[in-house]
Amino acid sequence: MATAAPLAGRANAALARYDGMLQALLNPAVLLSPVTANEAVLSSRIEGTVATLEEVLQQDAGIEQAANRHADLEEISNHRNAMRDAEQALQHRPLSLSLIKGVHQHLLNGVRGHDKAPGSFRNDQNWIGRPNCKIEQARFIPPSPIVLPQALDDWASYLASEDEDPIIQVAVAHAQFEILHPFKDGNGRIGRMIIPLLLFQRQALSRPMFYLSEFLESHRSEYYDSLLNKTDNGDRQSWIEFFLGAIVNQADINLEKVRNILAFYEGKKQNFIEATRSQFAVPALDAFFMRPIINTTDFATHTGIENRVTANGIITQLHKEGLIRRVRKGAGRTPSVFALPELINITEGREVMPLALGKTDSA
Repeated sequence: MATAAPLAGRANAALARYDGMLQALLNPAVLLSPVTANEAVLSSRIEGTVATLEEVLQQDAGIEQAANRHADLEEISNHRNAMRDAEQALQHRPLSLSLIKGVHQHLLNGVRGHDKAPGSFRNDQNWIGRPNCKIEQARFIPPSPIVLPQALDDWASYLASEDEDPIIQVAVAHAQFEILHPFKDGNGRIGRMIIPLLLFQRQALSRPMFYLSEFLESHRSEYYDSLLNKTDNGDRQSWIEFFLGAIVNQADINLEKVRNILAFYEGKKQNFIEATRSQFAVPALDAFFMRPIINTTDFATHTGIENRVTANGIITQLHKEGLIRRVRKGAGRTPSVFALPELINITEGREVMPLALGKTDSA
């Protein structure tokens, strides 16, 4: 098995290639908006939600989802908002215990876990195991609340240090956070948010937009086993090797995805310009990147088109040319909803929505 040093070199190189592509993007927040949304879906899925990216995007567009999805969708929405707030906070202050508590409060606001002290570290013993199991049956028991405050202070000091390779530091910090399990709920999602935030703080990323949940969700058993092996047997090396391998794998996937998104954007930009012959062609495309499923009201808002007739005319022309797909036909005060299916499929890495069908779309 490879040692950590060569793997760290590979992980740093893979991350640098990905970040180089990020830096080349003129508008990464727009282009990678669907990827950011998908991270919230995948990180929440590890914790048991089952809502899909398409359902999240439909909810954003005002399409009511099944009642059994409402709780999941609220959790995913909170995740997106919490991550956004954390990214903004890092522009002005370092990653700290107080920042993390604020993110946690946003994460659990009004959703499952809202009664488990959002924004506060636990003051009682928790444990991890099968649902409703007793502590004697737990698979893992985090540190006692008596020693937790000092352990958290030590962890925060490690976060602030710059003595170690950033990727090694992130691997250790993520594992140690999961071991401490300092909150009553939401630890896994917060722990995964810390990964891009710390990489950004250590300047291994130009923006905190590297998401690992896709790999961790698809290797969930190995992920948990590696964490437990570190905890139970003190096997730091195997955990770091697993984590660095995850970085290499996900960085390559992310790089290819960003390349595909950028190529798709450039191609669609020309299509939108030719179809609309409008000064709003590029803002129209950007609106679909920010909201791959969007209603006509939000489309006008995101494009900055004040004249509703102009906005509807652009949507109609894009639909006529088969560049977008109609998901719902408007009626009365209910606006029409349109989608850019290829972007959703690129983000998911598979076809989850049929391509645009122009005039043959169903009502």
